[in-house]
Amino acid sequence: MKVALYARVSTHDQTAENQLLELRRYVTARGWTATEYVDTGVSGAKDRRPALDQLVADVRRHRVQGVVCWRLDRLGRNLRHLVLLLDEFNARGITFVTLGEGIDSSTPVGRLIAGVLASIAEFERARIQERIHAGLARAKAHGKRIGRPRQAPLPSHAPEGLTVRQAALAWGVSKSTAARRLRDGQAPASNGG
Repeated sequence: MKVALYARVSTHDQTAENQLLELRRYVTARGWTATEYVDTGVSGAKDRRPALDQLVADVRRHRVQGVVCWRLDRLGRNLRHLVLLLDEFNARGITFVTLGEGIDSSTPVGRLIAGVLASIAEFERARIQERIHAGLARAKAHGKRIGRPRQAPLPSHAPEGLTVRQAALAWGVSKSTAARRLRDGQAPASNGG
């Protein structure tokens, strides 16, 4: 199995080598091959990190079948981001292992822990939806219009011989909208002379 080893240190004067030594030993013992992803001088509270972003991209491209990190806090310190990452790994069938906490999603106990984390992710998504719906309801109650802007009303006629660009300017709409209206005959082509 090909796995991603992820290591992270918060400052540039630290080294990830101790983490990587343990990760390499573990992967060798399991008979896996590994690609290393290391973020140096990056806080675990940040959702965007160069090496982590590349790891996630490689997971999505099916270049790795597992992710191994030294401790959970190396992957992230923001619980919401961490849970969503683990939920994505789980949904894609990615084996996830942390040496410090002993999480291994290829085992029954590891799958149980991954399931609990996936439930937390589902709960978080549901809470976000509740907040969105509450915000929309509050905006509607205060008379704010929700949704796409209304189409500009059609003029009573379109002067003969207008280009799409000229019609768009005259009507105050985009060129694609003007072209569609002209094509669909939604406005007369001439003023009937």
